[in-house]
Amino acid sequence: MEILIKASQFLLSLSFLIVLHELGHFIPAKLFKTRVEKFYLFFDAWGKKLFSFKKGGTEYGIGWLPLGGYVKISGMIDESMDTEQMKQPAQPWEFRSKPAWQRLIIMLGGVVVNFILGFLIYIMVFAVWGEEQVKPGDVKNGFAVHETFKQYGFQDGDQLLKMNGEPLEDVMVVNKHLFLRDVTTIDVQHLDGSKETVGIPNDIGQIMWENGVMTPFSPRFAAIIDTIIPEKPAAEVGLLKGDVIVAVNGAPIKYWDEFSSVVDKGEDLSVTVSRNGTEKTIAATPNEENKLGVGPFAEVDDVLIITQRDFSFGESLSLGTSKAFWTLKDYMTQFKYVFTKKGATSVGGFIAIGNIFPSTWSWKAFWGITAFLSIMLGFMNLLPIPALDGGHVMFTLWEMVTGKKPSDKFLEYAQITGFVLLMGLLILANGNDIYKLFTGS
Repeated sequence: MEILIKASQFLLSLSFLIVLHELGHFIPAKLFKTRVEKFYLFFDAWGKKLFSFKKGGTEYGIGWLPLGGYVKISGMIDESMDTEQMKQPAQPWEFRSKPAWQRLIIMLGGVVVNFILGFLIYIMVFAVWGEEQVKPGDVKNGFAVHETFKQYGFQDGDQLLKMNGEPLEDVMVVNKHLFLRDVTTIDVQHLDGSKETVGIPNDIGQIMWENGVMTPFSPRFAAIIDTIIPEKPAAEVGLLKGDVIVAVNGAPIKYWDEFSSVVDKGEDLSVTVSRNGTEKTIAATPNEENKLGVGPFAEVDDVLIITQRDFSFGESLSLGTSKAFWTLKDYMTQFKYVFTKKGATSVGGFIAIGNIFPSTWSWKAFWGITAFLSIMLGFMNLLPIPALDGGHVMFTLWEMVTGKKPSDKFLEYAQITGFVLLMGLLILANGNDIYKLFTGS
């Protein structure tokens, strides 16, 4: 059922974004009296389709292959690869007969819609649902700090107070800001009550990426076992769901991060648990991955105090615009990591995107994720790759600057090259998904 709910949200969001993106091309094409032959949600590969009808000279339909959608504009070399049409004399209603500025507007229409849509949805989300925040001091047990960050002066149990000298409205954004934005200092309060301003290296994002530390700060929670994975060391030695871990190798344990840090060393363990009011000591040895095969129990209310903030329309307008801007900027910032060796294996496909959606239906989450995907789709389509809108824009701008229009044969080869590249990326991304699905990595 959870998979069905995730898939339903993903399909609805994807369909919504595709239709509006293609409308962004369709409307200016019609305004400039350019013939649109097809308007399709999903691809009607090999002429197969689920549904179609014709109106006003345009065939509208739903294809069977859910990899996107398209509008087929007369006189344009696009994903349809209709080269026969291009061999005929140019007609006044064709894309190739229109002035360069009109062709540019038609090609930019889709990404403009994506960006505007992202802004509008974020504004709506703030206006309708407001925002949940975790204020400084409202992480009940403080944060567990990754070992990589302890060298800078952070300590387990720290409360995060300020970032770059400014009070934090929501301490849960710190991990993302460290990775994607310019964070120079973080003010903390240690367990002993002392306060300190901790300096952050300029290349902290790169350090986090190379070390795989995407969440250097995570709320601390009690060391209570909730999940036992069959055929893993914990199951074999008799650890049970509900066991409260009180000591490991004789050292007292209170929080799950303390337990995890000992397990990660890969050494033989003597685990003392409290079970039904009685303490029991169990010997256990982590596997070759330094895992025992256990998962923690943590209720949000036991870990965080969440504050609900509601906003006026004026506040929502400002906050939604800012959210959309920073979403785009953050996405552009993290895009550079795709071109690393690790980035190639981190690229995700449809399964990865689908897993962004929650396993229970939430309209707030649905619209928030849809806004993010809309902005992501707009940015990706602007990349100067033939077969994407950005490729067409690049060639049109070249024509406008130089006064020389690329030949149809050149555009045809460029479209084929771009299509092959995109298919390769699609195979890589979804191949990564399948590999991770079967390996659990």
